[in-house]
Amino acid sequence: MTSSTGSTGGKSSTGTGSTGGTGVTGNGDGRGRTEAPAPAVTPRIVFIAAAAALGGFLFGYDSAVINGAVTGIQHDFKVGSGTTGFMVAAALPGAAAGALTGGWMADRIGRIRAMQIAAVLFTASGVGSMFAFHTWDLTLWRIIGGFAIGIASVIGPAYIAEVSPPAYRGRLTSFQQLAIVLGIAVSALVNYLIGLAAGGTNTEHVAGLAAWRWMLGAETVPAVVYGVLATMLPESPRYLVAIGEDERARTVLTEVEGARTVVADRIAEIREQLAGEVKPKLTDLLTRSRHNLLPIVWIGIGLSVFQQFVGINVIFYYSSLLWQSVGIDTSNSLLISMVSAVVNIAGTIVAMALVDRVGRRPLLLFGSGGMALSLGLTAWMFSYSTRVAGKTTLPKGHGITALLSANAYVFFFAMSWGVVVWVLLGEMFPNRIRALALSVAACAQWLANWLVTVSFPSLSRWSLTGAYTLYALAATISVPFVYYLVKETKGKTLESMG
Repeated sequence: MTSSTGSTGGKSSTGTGSTGGTGVTGNGDGRGRTEAPAPAVTPRIVFIAAAAALGGFLFGYDSAVINGAVTGIQHDFKVGSGTTGFMVAAALPGAAAGALTGGWMADRIGRIRAMQIAAVLFTASGVGSMFAFHTWDLTLWRIIGGFAIGIASVIGPAYIAEVSPPAYRGRLTSFQQLAIVLGIAVSALVNYLIGLAAGGTNTEHVAGLAAWRWMLGAETVPAVVYGVLATMLPESPRYLVAIGEDERARTVLTEVEGARTVVADRIAEIREQLAGEVKPKLTDLLTRSRHNLLPIVWIGIGLSVFQQFVGINVIFYYSSLLWQSVGIDTSNSLLISMVSAVVNIAGTIVAMALVDRVGRRPLLLFGSGGMALSLGLTAWMFSYSTRVAGKTTLPKGHGITALLSANAYVFFFAMSWGVVVWVLLGEMFPNRIRALALSVAACAQWLANWLVTVSFPSLSRWSLTGAYTLYALAATISVPFVYYLVKETKGKTLESMG
């Protein structure tokens, strides 16, 4: 599962890149100026960060809500595993397009207006999916929802970074990832409650509509709330300075950073960064011979691909189908999905607490080892499944072990790769190519996500053991990848990345 990018579009800064400020602000030559003493985190800035992160909540909700609905869709539309995989994964190409478009949109109409557009698209996707009459139009609404996910994945963290006091930027930006996993958890809870109302299934009707339709339509509630809250947020000071609204920018900075911050200096720094910006070209990502991508770009792509190839989104898109396939009924499979979402939240909180203390590389290495072991154990347990009269079952002890190992895997992912990859992608690239390189890495992540998502139904029909063995292999290979190629970025300024 991806979280959001830290890019605001196709620009690269000679100062702080696209993150809106660091504890030491660069002047383009690698030196820095020390910030004013850190102001306290006020309730207002917490509200601003939380409201902006609601886009991340919808990101997680829209991505995972299909999990509870998929078997009902198969039942009502009479579709097989191939069509199911394509339909579930349809949101991901839309997300890739939305991520590329979102930054461009934010630079031209502002961060707040872009959030409002995303809210409208989330709402339209929820309503359209709820009343879909065929797989093709449900796929279309999934693509529209994916486009909104892509916009939210760019706008949320970039906006939060740009309005946050530098001393607390990391923690406040982490709201986005926390919101994503909360969205996943709430979608699981909503699916479970709707399933209970429908008698423990997603095919029976509630108030005249199949339960799976209510599951998909429930997204409209947080989407509307997101749109309303977006109207209550101040515009990014970076964007305001870019369009010549210095007075409004000064008001916003005073509001969120407090009286101890020298606001005039902050305005001057932003203006200096904007003056030094150049629009990067794809050729800037190439070596001097232009025959290959820069090594740092390949490493970013590798991090993105490994984050998806370990199979995390199989859990959040297909876990109800997975557990039903080994003999667990619909109601209990939805409950298991909800438990996994809570485990995901717990792991994310652990990562947020440790990422600035322990460092990026240790968390990645520990998480990779834990995922490899837990995925391998899950695959082993599935090898004991038997199929009698068209129904697959696991021995009780093996089923319990599979549940525990699968949730251990979710925890290891959440406390490492789920958070750390996005932190690294926002830090590891040189200023001059940061936004563009991050966009390329994000697109690679969405495409890898699509490949894993669309292939799982067919892989699971072939062999659940085989599928999880492939994911365990990816986790294993990620260990030497991180150890030999990924550099630690903890404590380094953005200007020192080169």
